[in-house]
Amino acid sequence: MAAAVGVNVLLTFAQIVGGLVSGSLAMIADALHNFSDAASLLIAVWARKVARRPADDDMTFGYGRAEVVAALVNLTTLIVIGLYLVYEAVLRFFSPEPVTGWLVVVIASVALVVDLVTAWLTYKMAQDSVNIRAAFLHNLADALGSVAVILAGTLILLFGWTWVDPLVTLGIAAYILWLAASEIGSVIRILMMGTPPRMAPEDVLKSAEGIVGVTEVHGAHLWQIDEKQTALMAHVVIESGAWSRADAIKAQVKDVLRRDHGLVHVTLEMECAAHVCVEPRRIGT
Repeated sequence: MAAAVGVNVLLTFAQIVGGLVSGSLAMIADALHNFSDAASLLIAVWARKVARRPADDDMTFGYGRAEVVAALVNLTTLIVIGLYLVYEAVLRFFSPEPVTGWLVVVIASVALVVDLVTAWLTYKMAQDSVNIRAAFLHNLADALGSVAVILAGTLILLFGWTWVDPLVTLGIAAYILWLAASEIGSVIRILMMGTPPRMAPEDVLKSAEGIVGVTEVHGAHLWQIDEKQTALMAHVVIESGAWSRADAIKAQVKDVLRRDHGLVHVTLEMECAAHVCVEPRRIGT
């Protein structure tokens, strides 16, 4: 990972110099994205280290969401870069500049190799971490951006079509924005303490209500602690005459929720039928 960061930083400077010398906006666009790759890797590694800290007095849920925050930072950076590239590309359409095609092709080819190697290094970890996945998407988008820059340089060399350069820049920007938009929603959902996208709260509550002795479940809060862990807090009403079995019923409810929904972090407040909350809400309090 350290090598990947170092190579990406060096490549960024090479691309910026190459872009200025050749006059290629697409290459400078690719350089900016490459720099964001290096930054995203640093942020991702730092967040992964922080996320492993155990819970303490300051963070009683632990530090797992450090990775989610890092993913939000990386994805927001992608959006800012994408919008900036759109702005620059539109300006270049109205004020075209000459582009040295061969230099663009050579430097973009080197960049493509570096991007593919970096993406390969992060691919395995990206499977189970939204944080590393955001860094991986940076590198994947940059690799495809390098392909587009090579294509632009080739067309400029063969046909002198300088307008291809800002057009390719728009394509790179559009792809960057699409990648960021496809991931940022789930990250924001976790930070907003939303329910897991594939877990219906009503199904969870009905599973609990299926236990003998439970008449109702209300005041439920179901949210994601981080990408892998989901928590539930709820009030469970015990039917008349079954209060002596309240502890056993609670254990049964937790077992069912663990088995059927994968819920491990479950906090239940038990209520007897004679002292139910006044006008309880099904979801929330």
